[in-house]
Amino acid sequence: MKKNLYIGNLSEKVSEEDLKANFSEVGTVVSVNVIKDKYTGQSRGFGFVEMATDEEAKEAISKFNGGQLDGKTIVVSEAKPKRDQGGPGQGGRRGGGYRGGGGGRGWGNR
Repeated sequence: MKKNLYIGNLSEKVSEEDLKANFSEVGTVVSVNVIKDKYTGQSRGFGFVEMATDEEAKEAISKFNGGQLDGKTIVVSEAKPKRDQGGPGQGGRRGGGYRGGGGGRGWGNR
């Protein structure tokens, strides 16, 4: 089963190729993604590496977390799943109508 890793505190010079070369030392790298600012194209200082197996991911965390890459101490941990951002049509108020009650809400009732 593939495992996604979060890689933090990256130097802005570190490329996807650099991460792939480093993480390949512990196993098969399925994918690499350095997150970049959409306006400037510069690295935002973190990225993701997907390892082929859970065991390889654990070994990568053990070997690289707290290690040095391009002069910076990097953070390597299991990536958290994406949160539901509640895009269009999701979440928020449902339905309309009168909620009743009143009083005690807002600044005008002091």
